[in-house]
Amino acid sequence: MAADNSFDIVCKVDMQEVTNALDQTRREVDTRYDLKGSRNEIKLEKTDIIITSADEMKLKAVVDILQSKLHKRGVPLAAPSARRSASSRGSPSTRPRRSCG
Repeated sequence: MAADNSFDIVCKVDMQEVTNALDQTRREVDTRYDLKGSRNEIKLEKTDIIITSADEMKLKAVVDILQSKLHKRGVPLAAPSARRSASSRGSPSTRPRRSCG
């Protein structure tokens, strides 16, 4: 009987909503007083979101903004999985990569 019944869990992410959330995040980062003048970059490469920031504190702030924008747009926060890329020694940037797909 159990072999007759099965189900699949599928998590589809609307990439247009992800793109819109990224655009909103970029605009907010550009206007935030604590992030002004620092080098913050958010890029979408296929299904990877790459965030580059000057230091760890600013990186956490940008990630927090991005997560709030994704949540408001209905993108499940469990969808992106984060991993930190190795940065070159002496480079001020840290680059977590989030994969949405």
